[in-house]
Amino acid sequence: MSLAGTIKKGYVRPLDLKHGRVDMGHGAGGRAMAQLISELFAAAFANEHLDRGDDAAVLPAPAPGERLVVATDAHVVSPLFFPGGDIGCLSVHGTINDLAVMGARPLYLAASFILEEGFPLANLARIVQSMAHASREAGVPVVTGDTKVVEQGKGDGAFITTTGVGALPHGRDIGGANARAGDAILVSGTLGDHGMAIMAQRESLAFDSEIASDTAALHGLVAAMLDAVPAIRVLRDPTRGGLATTLNEIATQSSVGMELDEAAIPVQPQVAAACELLGLDPLYVANEGKLIAICAQEDAERLLAAMRAHPLGERAAHIGTVTADPNAFVQIRTSFGGRRMVDWLSGEQLPRIC
Repeated sequence: MSLAGTIKKGYVRPLDLKHGRVDMGHGAGGRAMAQLISELFAAAFANEHLDRGDDAAVLPAPAPGERLVVATDAHVVSPLFFPGGDIGCLSVHGTINDLAVMGARPLYLAASFILEEGFPLANLARIVQSMAHASREAGVPVVTGDTKVVEQGKGDGAFITTTGVGALPHGRDIGGANARAGDAILVSGTLGDHGMAIMAQRESLAFDSEIASDTAALHGLVAAMLDAVPAIRVLRDPTRGGLATTLNEIATQSSVGMELDEAAIPVQPQVAAACELLGLDPLYVANEGKLIAICAQEDAERLLAAMRAHPLGERAAHIGTVTADPNAFVQIRTSFGGRRMVDWLSGEQLPRIC
């Protein structure tokens, strides 16, 4: 019996998102790639700019008096799924946060995927849906993108690069070179959550309280902070290298020193325990939903109150002071009353953490 008469002309079998796998055809530019884009990526990220299907998105100009800010971020985290998040939402949050800590209003995202042949389509769909949810929740759409496939054994499942565009009001100047002696150093919450969530997953460590990644989009928190204190000098998200490396970067940019109070730095007990078990210092462990703020000392209490009033800043803390030091040393007063240097991260403490 011939099936020719029973198959609809032009019929294309839908993607098998339950059992199917990525193959080289999904990156070859032909029908398989078009199907992957239309049935998965375009369906998940649907918006007026992406729906045009062009090679680039044509976007409206920012409001008068605003400048464009662009940030890009590559994500190679392993494992791809972890407590509190996955590579999908992480790739959205990371780039939005890079824009937010410049004081910019995030507007649009572009996403590029490098997929390994044989990667389960079910996992890819899960990642894409997570990205779509994160971008919609943040109000920052993915407006263009690209997909490539590499041979099996030459990738590691999925890598994602996201680029973000934001709008920055004229006159707003937030940057690492702006810290001044006497300024207050604040953090928005507990440190090391993301890095230790990844490490606990990799090492199959179990604790009485689960360690979950703090991955989150911070632009709402930043907006609330700027409403309270428009003259914030520095904002930075302490991702790879953690608090310690980020403060060393700022100290070098501003040619100042910093003095931290160890007792004031918030770290969850289970994170501290995991760090002790693995021989790690939580000051160097990555974060994906926290920020550092530096402001004039007289603005510190007002800024701290604004941070604590926001869900992503409930455990914000004043952790130190900027000092006059041409050597740009970062030091910490320990819980035992001593003092030690907090140097740059040496080597790779936690590979592929974001």
